[in-house]
Amino acid sequence: MILLVHKDEKVTKITDLESNELLEISDENPINALFNIASEYQNRILIWCHETLQPNLNFEEIKSAFYLNNLMLSYSVYQYLPEQIGYVEDSLFLKINKKVKYPTWLVSSFVGAIYASQLLKFNIKIYKNDTFNFALNSIAKLGISKGLLCYSEPRLLRTFNSIKKESASTLELFKFVKLHYRSVWSLLLLINFIINEHKFPFTSFLRTIFLRKTNPALEFDFELLSTESTYRNSTIDIIVPTLGRKKHIYNFMKDLANQKHLPNQVIIVEQNENKNSISDLDFISKETWPFKIIHKFIYKTGACNARNIGLSLIASDYVFFADDDINVSSDFIASTLQTMKSYKLQAVTLSCLGKNDIKKFDKPIQWTAFGSGCSVVETKKLKDIKFDMRYEFGYGEDVDFGMQLRNNGTDIIYLPYPEIIHLKAPIGGFRTKFVHPWEKDNLQPKPSPTIMLNRKLNSTNCQLLGYRTTLFLKFYKQQKIKNPFKYFSRFKKQWLVSETWANRLNKPL
Repeated sequence: MILLVHKDEKVTKITDLESNELLEISDENPINALFNIASEYQNRILIWCHETLQPNLNFEEIKSAFYLNNLMLSYSVYQYLPEQIGYVEDSLFLKINKKVKYPTWLVSSFVGAIYASQLLKFNIKIYKNDTFNFALNSIAKLGISKGLLCYSEPRLLRTFNSIKKESASTLELFKFVKLHYRSVWSLLLLINFIINEHKFPFTSFLRTIFLRKTNPALEFDFELLSTESTYRNSTIDIIVPTLGRKKHIYNFMKDLANQKHLPNQVIIVEQNENKNSISDLDFISKETWPFKIIHKFIYKTGACNARNIGLSLIASDYVFFADDDINVSSDFIASTLQTMKSYKLQAVTLSCLGKNDIKKFDKPIQWTAFGSGCSVVETKKLKDIKFDMRYEFGYGEDVDFGMQLRNNGTDIIYLPYPEIIHLKAPIGGFRTKFVHPWEKDNLQPKPSPTIMLNRKLNSTNCQLLGYRTTLFLKFYKQQKIKNPFKYFSRFKKQWLVSETWANRLNKPL
């Protein structure tokens, strides 16, 4: 490991921690110096640290954290980019839980680390006139969508001393947005400043209007730095909610029976709201299966409830949350578990597409959601985590479940392979449409109260306000009121109705 210590945008010391020798400072600019070191020591971990925090560095934790090459770790109780970045960034990466290892591209110059070979994939020329903080945030923002795994990691430090906060100016914020987002988002950032804060940063907007977006060709692969044991001793349970899809779940069960690595048990939660009905899945008892089947037949519908029943019955090392209308290859379980064991992944969402869908991502990346019908999670990470019943028959339960995992220190990685084929079967069985209480209101909420609840719980305030602006603009094209003033008045009322219902949902049960 090599340590770069800095203060006031100047390098004060560079130390080779293996030989404990001081290295020559060829360039006092921290980002330039970091790239210079990387080019000379390509197989080393590079650590940067503010001079004030150097005594608090936890070198043992830093070294053990790099079990993969493609990691970028950082930590600070402060955020360099102002909260208004939430006006344009709608991902889960902004509302960071500082108590746990949390996925985010918001990086700090106070303390951090990256493998030298990964840093060299970026172009130093891009950051010629930028501050250290700006450059680091740019590197993480560009890399996270290409396979660089970026985290806020509190264990980098033993304690965090009080230190002067470093914040980007409004001009730097507009510059960052122009370089890393589509051009229209600079305009939306300006609009949000005007609408939500009654501020008019026209100068910052105009000074960055002709900047060109940064779009380097980057590629990161999962590169192991240590060897992990094989998957063969690992057990897995499958949770499958189903309703009126006998043919599809039978085919899926056959896929599971043909697995090279068989599941320990398959938990089927069959739902039918008709109190006089009986199970439709007679094949469970009529055929012989190479795994244990736990079949729960209930007279209550709802995926959240069904999956929670399944969660209460798991008894294996891993859990596969599956839909009932999917197909998987015979090596699906073996391949997934081997990848998770090899790269120490605790939760993954797998590619789940229809036959004619186009795959957008062909590399593992940090995922911004959670697929409740196509994910595998290590069981020990599911302690005290359930699907929130407030989202039943609404939207957002899978996003919320994923946020519970992340706030518990468990990241979710998207795996492009092995693939799940989603048959997208028509809704099966007789179902009575669930009527939410707000559907009886004369003025319908916008957005759905369950979406509003999820946004309030899992987004920053600026993200919520930015979403409101975007929703207002998108919905204008779809609704019948074309007078913009009447539409604005109605939209505000619908938003307030949604907030009122979301607040009711958020009350303790």
